[in-house]
Amino acid sequence: MKHYIYITGILLLLLAGCAKEDKIPTSGTETINNLRYQESSTYAIHGFSFSTAKEVSTESIPGPEIIIDTLNSTTLLFQANNLLPSFFKAGEYADENTARNAFNNYKNITNPQWVDFTSSILPNQIWIYRSQSNKYTKIRTISTLIEKRENLGKTINYGECTFEWVHQPDGSLIFP
Repeated sequence: MKHYIYITGILLLLLAGCAKEDKIPTSGTETINNLRYQESSTYAIHGFSFSTAKEVSTESIPGPEIIIDTLNSTTLLFQANNLLPSFFKAGEYADENTARNAFNNYKNITNPQWVDFTSSILPNQIWIYRSQSNKYTKIRTISTLIEKRENLGKTINYGECTFEWVHQPDGSLIFP
């Protein structure tokens, strides 16, 4: 009888340990680019989803919240696919330390002037992203790159951006 109690207790502990779900991160650092990939019979690019904290394909459901692209050989842009003006530039700074301090101290979204896509993305900028469900993410651009590259047999204006982000999944206008 004691063996059954011990075995039952061990099984309950194992089941309780397996039931835990991983918490989705609400901040991090990511690099995305505009390379095209052939997925099944279509072409896609990979963007980033703040709500899942993952790089995802434009062919995924749900797809990425933001993607990056080049307007020409000198301009890099963030774009959103949510039919809303989704970006607000909260600041542009002369150096990384000043930008990092401003990013860390940026707590409240006040009077944003939303635009459909970003103007030229450069290092040391702070952008606010608004999702279709009115969830907010602050973004600090760390580095950018635009150059010519081969992609799927064509020369393209390759664009890349590394950024730090903090997502506010509860929809409030205040960042922790």
